[in-house]
Amino acid sequence: MWKVAWAALRTSRLPLQPRRSMPTSSLSSPKAATLTVKPKTGLADEPLDIKVEGLGPGERVTLRATAISYRGRRFHSLAHYQADCRGRLDLARAPALGGDFTGVEPMGLLWSLTPAGSQDPRLSQMPRGVMRNPLKVEVTVHRAPRQPAEPLGPALASAQVQRWFSTPELQRARLRARGLRGVFLVPSGDGPFPGLIDMFGDGGLNESRTSLLACRGFATLALPLFGYEDLPPIMKDLNLDYFEEAAKFVQSHPKVKGPNIGVIGSGKGAELAFSMASFLPSIAAVVSINGCVSNTATTLTCGRVILPGLPLNLDKISATDSGVYDVKEALEDPLDPAYQESRIPLEKASAHFLFIVGEDDRHWKSSVYADIAMKHLTEHGKTNFTLLSYPDAGHRIDPPYSPFFAVALDPVLGVSVLGGGQLKAHAIAQIESWKKILEFLHLHLG
Repeated sequence: MWKVAWAALRTSRLPLQPRRSMPTSSLSSPKAATLTVKPKTGLADEPLDIKVEGLGPGERVTLRATAISYRGRRFHSLAHYQADCRGRLDLARAPALGGDFTGVEPMGLLWSLTPAGSQDPRLSQMPRGVMRNPLKVEVTVHRAPRQPAEPLGPALASAQVQRWFSTPELQRARLRARGLRGVFLVPSGDGPFPGLIDMFGDGGLNESRTSLLACRGFATLALPLFGYEDLPPIMKDLNLDYFEEAAKFVQSHPKVKGPNIGVIGSGKGAELAFSMASFLPSIAAVVSINGCVSNTATTLTCGRVILPGLPLNLDKISATDSGVYDVKEALEDPLDPAYQESRIPLEKASAHFLFIVGEDDRHWKSSVYADIAMKHLTEHGKTNFTLLSYPDAGHRIDPPYSPFFAVALDPVLGVSVLGGGQLKAHAIAQIESWKKILEFLHLHLG
């Protein structure tokens, strides 16, 4: 069934506002413009090849991208370009002259997508249920407006693409056994495949990164913490037993290459990955994306060991003029002796660690926490870690070409908070770190 649906989607037009290709005037170009975007159907972490032909020599044009998310939300971006002497434009070579970005950025139209109109800027276009719903993108080319405030005219040409976070060949299974909740995705083929657990800290089930990891050869479990099915609706005290059961499930799957597995986590998910590696000997590799070295917010019970949650100091939260809160200084210092019991005993871990840090993270002090972790490991004679630190990148570092969101909804406080980061620098971090993540996991999981 999926193969039939996949084939149909490869040839169907997207349900976006239709635009007809229109010839440019004889004064600016000798023939109708054509726009090609390849591949028309592909994975969301793959680059696109975007080219325009049939423009006038040196003609100035504007390229615009419009994306429709799986929930029908609209996102857009644009950039201004100048055709070469033959009336051609190749985004892999031509620099953007203005708009949402500048310079040679072949995928700039994708990573600069932002919510259109009055839509909530916190809303991500990253899908959570990904098997049936691609991100639908239309790219159009227009004559460049004479004035910055002038609206774009009719499209000279358009092209549509679908950006999938999965393939029909992936095997997908929902978990409702042994107290576990989540979705397990296995690549096609006999295997065995490296096993992996994927966690976020913002609640609900997020399959987007999990699916892409499965497409890249990892049998991956998307493991929710709260806000999914019969799990608590908000983050509450946690028990390592839940995560140990998840690790045993992945390890024991007949298509998983054992005996050890890996864990990748963002924010609170990264912090829990640290705890798993510290208390579970089966964890061989950990990818931490802006994680904290201490257990935060809620208590984590690890057998006879109890890690209290490192608290927030609400007096250190400030509000911006737009009503968004800045919480970077709110989390108490992990090195404060008063909160020593919250520290995760990383020295007990035999896993290899990949620390990914956005240096402009406004959610909390990710750079500081990574430094503490590496110093702690070094003091215990360990060299089993690598740091990737990205200037001007923010808190939520997602797979490549994902849109940048400077504001997010904090799952603990329930308010909008700054995530930090600058658009282009954050995009670079997402592109480069994804390659390193895959290399790291293949190296240490086989």
